[in-house]
Order: sequence, then structure tokens, then C-alpha cells
Amino acid sequence: MLRYDHCTLCPRACGVDRTAGQLGYCRMPAGVRAARAAAHYWEEPVISGAFGSGTVFFSSCTLRCGFCQNSAISRENFGKPLTAEALRAAFLRLVDEGVQNLNLVTPTHFLPDIVQALTPKLPVPVVYNCGGYESVETLRQLEGLVDVYLPDCKYSDGRLAARLSGAGDYPAVADAAIAEMVRQTGPCRIVDGELRRGTLVRHLVLPGCVDNSLGVVDWFADRYPDGSVLFSLMAQYTPMGPLARTPPFNRTVTEEEYAAVESWMALRGVTAGFVQDFAAARRDYIPDFDGTGL
Repeated sequence: MLRYDHCTLCPRACGVDRTAGQLGYCRMPAGVRAARAAAHYWEEPVISGAFGSGTVFFSSCTLRCGFCQNSAISRENFGKPLTAEALRAAFLRLVDEGVQNLNLVTPTHFLPDIVQALTPKLPVPVVYNCGGYESVETLRQLEGLVDVYLPDCKYSDGRLAARLSGAGDYPAVADAAIAEMVRQTGPCRIVDGELRRGTLVRHLVLPGCVDNSLGVVDWFADRYPDGSVLFSLMAQYTPMGPLARTPPFNRTVTEEEYAAVESWMALRGVTAGFVQDFAAARRDYIPDFDGTGL
């Protein structure tokens, strides 16, 4: 059950009563807080399409990674409080503007209101854009409401996950969560260049952490060998957040590091998906979190 008064929406299962002002790991009370709702053109081509992805950036996060490029919202909690009705109005405005889909970024800790805002079902696909650290029990409540899952798989190394995201159980939790996402959506279905249904797994290569990335590729190749799930290898790491001055996280990924992971993808037969140009490792691609569209 999706509820704020004994919150177990994410795997941290804090159990706090957010309706009474108690704050768990996400540091959010009950109710939605969001920072931006606008067309976004810098996702994978099957997500952004020709007319942009209607992206809603929610405040805070259940991971709060030390390197997050969206730290203004994920760690500093910038955002505007919204009712479920106001959120629904923002969704409908984006649809009226002609976006390809509705893209919910880090939505998990606000799901009681988001589910209300998604009902009745919207006329465009709903994309659930998350860090991969999700509760299977919560995901099951979304069946039929989400068309496309867009999770990260950040870590194969639990020690690295504990250090950077405070989640040493990340590899096992993400494995189970992504399996549930794939169960719900089935194989990827692309129509006119747009992903209408399915799961696309993202992985960001971190500087100095090639072994972690090779492990993620191994996991994906073993789990989803038939191309029914897409894989996106990202090079866009930009030093930001608390780790920005800590080596090796104070630099971008080298071409050699990224090429090593990309080569391993080819060797493991992971060819259904996307790679990223190094030009993406720029602050210019980070949107302004200024309340646009809310």
C-alpha cells in the first residue's frame, strides 16, 4: 500500500509518519515537491523523440548520491509544494504541448500523490525515471500505470554503493527491482522511433571505477541476453556535489575508461541500446531547477 503515515515506499523503509512531519532518509514530509516540469530533449533518442520528453523533476531522492549532477534538488531539496490536483494539471499541460511522453524523475517518495495525479491514465506513455534502488512491493502498485521504466543500474560493487550512495545492498535490490520492471512491461516496443513500452537500463561510468562498470555489464548480459531490454552506457559524469573535490571523482571519465567498458559491452553481446558522446560531460546539459512549468 502506498502511504505516507508509515513510509516504506523505498527500500530504506524508514517507517516514519510523514503526515506528522517526521522525516526519513529522503527528508521530505507528506505531499509532493517538484522543481521543474518542461519538455526535455537530452534523454536517449527513443525517450526524447522529436518533440521532447515531458519531464517532471521531483525534489529529494532515496539515494542522494554524493556525485549527483542534480544535487540542487536531490540533496538540497529545492522545489515547490504541489497538490495532486496541481500536479495533474502540470501533466495535462505537458501533454497539450505535444511531448512524446511523461517522464517522472525520482518520483518514488511521492507516489501516493503521483498515482492520484496519473489517474485516469494519460494519453501518452508514462516513464518512471529512477535510480534503480526500488522496492519490489512498491513497484507492484504501479502495474498498469507505468509504460516505460528508465532505471539506473549504478553499482555492481556493494562497497562502492555504500560509500557513494549509502546503500550497500544496492546490487541485490536493483537486480530484483529491475526484474520486476521488466516483468511488468515485457519486451521493449519501439514505434516510429519512440519507446512506447519496455525497460531501458542506464549505467553511468564513474571515474576510476571501471571494474564496477564491467560488473554491471556482466550482470546485464547474464540477466537480459536477448535484446528485449535496452542498455544505455553514459559518459556524462561531471564533478559535482560533495565528492567534487575528492579524487578520482574530481575529474570526468577518460576516453580510455569509457572505451574499456564499451568494448566489454561488445564482447558480452550487449548491443541493443545506446552509447554516449563525451560532449555530454558538461554542465550545460543540466536543466535549470527554477520551478518552470509548476
